[in-house]
Amino acid sequence: MKIGRARGTALAAALGVVAVLGIQGVASGTGGSDEGEVSPYSARAREKGPVAGELHKLALKPKGRGEAVLSQQDTEPFGLLGVSWTDPEAEVKGRIEARTRDADSGKWSKWVVLEQAESGLDGKRPGLRGATEPVWVGPSDGAEVRVTGGGTLPAGMELNLVDPGAGAAKAKKKGDLGLGPAAFALPAVDPAPTTPGPESTAPRPDVVSRVQWGADESLNNEGPIYLPGGKIKAVFVHHTAATAPYECSESAAIVRSLHVYHVQGNGWRDLGYNFLVDKCGTVFEGRQGGVDQPVQGAHTYGWNAESTSVSVLGDYTTAGASTAALGAISKVAAYKLGQYDGDMSGTATLTAGATQANYFGKSYTAGQQYEFKSLSGHRDGFNTQCPGNALYPQLEALRQTGPAAQLKIASVNGATATPGATLPSGAALTVDWTTSTATGRLSKFELLVDGEATAVTDGAARRATAVVTDGRHEVRVRATAANGKVSTSLAVTVEAEVKGAKFVPLAPKRLMDTREGLGVRKGPVGSGEVVTLPVTAATGGTPTAVVLNVTATNPTQNPTQPSFVSVYPSGTTRSSASNLNFTPGQTIPNLVVVPVVDGKVSFFNNQGTVDLIADITGYFSDGDAGATHANFGPKRLMDTRTGTGVRQGPVSGGSVVTLPVAGIGGVPATGIKAVVLNVTATNPTEASFVSVFPSGTTRTSASNLNFTAGLTIPNLVVVPVVDGKVSFFNNSGSVDLIADITGYFR
Repeated sequence: MKIGRARGTALAAALGVVAVLGIQGVASGTGGSDEGEVSPYSARAREKGPVAGELHKLALKPKGRGEAVLSQQDTEPFGLLGVSWTDPEAEVKGRIEARTRDADSGKWSKWVVLEQAESGLDGKRPGLRGATEPVWVGPSDGAEVRVTGGGTLPAGMELNLVDPGAGAAKAKKKGDLGLGPAAFALPAVDPAPTTPGPESTAPRPDVVSRVQWGADESLNNEGPIYLPGGKIKAVFVHHTAATAPYECSESAAIVRSLHVYHVQGNGWRDLGYNFLVDKCGTVFEGRQGGVDQPVQGAHTYGWNAESTSVSVLGDYTTAGASTAALGAISKVAAYKLGQYDGDMSGTATLTAGATQANYFGKSYTAGQQYEFKSLSGHRDGFNTQCPGNALYPQLEALRQTGPAAQLKIASVNGATATPGATLPSGAALTVDWTTSTATGRLSKFELLVDGEATAVTDGAARRATAVVTDGRHEVRVRATAANGKVSTSLAVTVEAEVKGAKFVPLAPKRLMDTREGLGVRKGPVGSGEVVTLPVTAATGGTPTAVVLNVTATNPTQNPTQPSFVSVYPSGTTRSSASNLNFTPGQTIPNLVVVPVVDGKVSFFNNQGTVDLIADITGYFSDGDAGATHANFGPKRLMDTRTGTGVRQGPVSGGSVVTLPVAGIGGVPATGIKAVVLNVTATNPTEASFVSVFPSGTTRTSASNLNFTAGLTIPNLVVVPVVDGKVSFFNNSGSVDLIADITGYFR
């Protein structure tokens, strides 16, 4: 809302309730606006420079019998208030209430109760004061305080009024705010830590830095502190709670007010929260030390040493947070937990720093370990209603809104991989990965080699294969969740030795089909069973590895326990890696590059029964014959939905479309022996399969993609090029086809 003459009435209504506070202070209400007027605490977006805020102190007058007052009076302009006293260990037994006068309308609000803050949030330190939680009241110029029924009151009670700067009591016309940064010698850019923080699997959100929201760093002369163990295990969500509605243009002023109050009112080293979020979804950097660092904040008593925090500006006692605010919490939590291999939907074990009970009555003993949800509310660790009765239930759904978590490369060509490791490879690169996110929440994975997608799988896959050139390559896996959010694994480096390896493309040929007894005995592969397929004769040479399109069909395992198939060199010990993952009723293909040790390859089915099909499309050899691989793209060569590369329109049953590849889009015009394509079938009208084969040759029974109506299926295909073109056959129904080139052999 805009703060104009309607504000006094809105504030009076808003302050008629008791503040239910975390580190309290702001309402999330929306209201009307006066045309042409804005809050004096509004700010131009991202205007850099420190803004000089002020804290005004007015002593309360003791009346005896545990009572004290500050008579109704005019004050300097302010936007936030709280009451503090000298002894941080002292407790006010009675009730502290305040009311304020709206600077624009001149109307007085109703009384609001100020809750006492926990004194030990920022540790024991010189100058620490006892205090209430701060409350944002908006532009005001008058105040009154009363303390009643409290027995002996602590000494030095005073009202603290914070003017966040860049404001005055009266609103100004739009475009005439006069909000230039204060002119004193402070950094014009954000200071960066000497050592960058750990890389996260989740993207770093856009954050309004301390310089951008105008932090007065002259208040912070101690420097930041970091988590003792250097690892963030959990994120605690807060709200700043009761009082006046605010505009999002005022958010920076609210953050500055909290900063001034926490330092000059409470006596803390800095703003308590690590991050703050407003109702429009803007994220603000809180406590100094670096957005990418494990900064120790002052937010959740007893648990600050292993966690970070996000506080939503507003009161969420009766109404939930906005979609924008929830989205911002999700981004921050995913980013910070992703730096330390955490999962928003998972749990964390924290060590209690204090003996206390939480809001639900659960007791904690200092020094003991307890399990928390990785994304928790303030009330989970402390006896408070924060983050509000309406926001707290929203956390359950929020935990499921992140990208794929704990995404990491597990192995490269069967060798265990860890982030930053360097592993050997040949021309064929097979990568396995893991994630803690359920398959049903995932859309696809991409295998990235030097930043380019070289293979795409569906959300059920945990393995992909690519072909790499000689030399050093950075390898990652990128996951896209069903909600569209993306995460990327930390990198593994491969040193590829491929100078002596050549690829020999073959026209697709079916070598194995357990439904017919082709290549192996007839009949489905049972639970825990292995079938072994001779492959050397089909190559006509001496293969070091074969390229197979393997399809699993007719699986019968328990629907609650999906199965997988592993393809591995015969005569070797099978690893835990899988090539195809499937559930009953699915038909799933995948391209597999598997080394050949004794002329054969083996296929293992984990559980249930399944029919297996294998079509060979080429092999690698140490001989002189064959082709070398070149990475290219990824680049879209064909899309029947748009008419890219071929005629526009779905491919009908029994028909073929032929795609020129040589000399197209940067692909060499001559000498191309095979291309590596990521082929996707989408919008199928019925169950069918697609075969990709060299143009001008006779199509075999081999298939590359198998699908049912409505399913979108990708698969990597290596197909020989005979006359500069490749062909695509659809068996039945109609389907749209997409082909992206990721490399070629010549």
